[in-house]
Amino acid sequence: MNAEPHPHAQHFPHVPNAPHSHGHRHEGAEDVDWEALGPQLERQAELHLPFIERATAWLAEQLAGEDVSRVFDLGSGPGVVSGVLARTFPQARIVAVDGAAGLLDRVGTRAASEGLADRVVTHRADLPGGLDGLGAADLIWTSKVVHHLGDQQASLRTLAASLRPGGLLAVAEGGLGTRCLPRDFGLGRPGLEARLEAAEEDWFAGMRAALPGHTRVVEDWPALLAGAGLVHTGTRSFLTDLPAPLGAGAREYLHDRLGRLRELLGDTLDAEDLRTLDALLDPRAPEGLLRRPDAFLLTATTVHTARSAGATLPGPSRVVAAG
Repeated sequence: MNAEPHPHAQHFPHVPNAPHSHGHRHEGAEDVDWEALGPQLERQAELHLPFIERATAWLAEQLAGEDVSRVFDLGSGPGVVSGVLARTFPQARIVAVDGAAGLLDRVGTRAASEGLADRVVTHRADLPGGLDGLGAADLIWTSKVVHHLGDQQASLRTLAASLRPGGLLAVAEGGLGTRCLPRDFGLGRPGLEARLEAAEEDWFAGMRAALPGHTRVVEDWPALLAGAGLVHTGTRSFLTDLPAPLGAGAREYLHDRLGRLRELLGDTLDAEDLRTLDALLDPRAPEGLLRRPDAFLLTATTVHTARSAGATLPGPSRVVAAG
């Protein structure tokens, strides 16, 4: 799954394939050490396993009755999604592609621990290039990666060119941002998470504008997939819904995420919001995120699918999956 070192599930190559790295450094963006973030990316992806399993089962439905022998997990991060893909498509070899060698090492270790070392292989490459020599895929999965590439339309064309005739491309982009606290949780002004999301959107716009080859497009993903020469076959949104009280692993993930938001957006927030963030990040405080009983994890990830020419295709579907 692509990883989410970035605090917002919408903007990091995370998610739940959360947050995966594609090996680029961008002027104006934070200098992310993806390899150091490996444990956090793996923990985040494991929290999203129910979503990942539902999403890959949906892909299997679209490919039912077809030979699926080669699957690419682009922006694989530590390989949580690679393992799910291997179990969903038991006849397939999974190629985990990432730009960070340390994350690919984690892919290999995880695959071996799951008894999948013979079917999960790694390939180090920057995206969208770097796929030469891999051959054609029956299925390509990528999550929260395309929005980190300057020319999103051209990048989708490159990915489409790596599909076999009738092959399926699944792009996880969009959805809803993460929420973890009530609107009024008793500290500072109510609505902190809404203000953080607005500040992050501004940061993200600046990051995208600084990407090499940046080209602004309307982020209508079915239309972008059609512009890549593909036929849109479905759009589906999946919830990750962990109610309060949370377990320790989810709390630690949210604490890490909030800490990265504090680091990323600190210069743009007012003094009261900064004090509130610091109180939430205090590991000893009863009102801190690690201890308070009302913390939860709620987000939605949207997956868009499209086929290359060469197959008889059903009409597209748009579904919201609440569970």
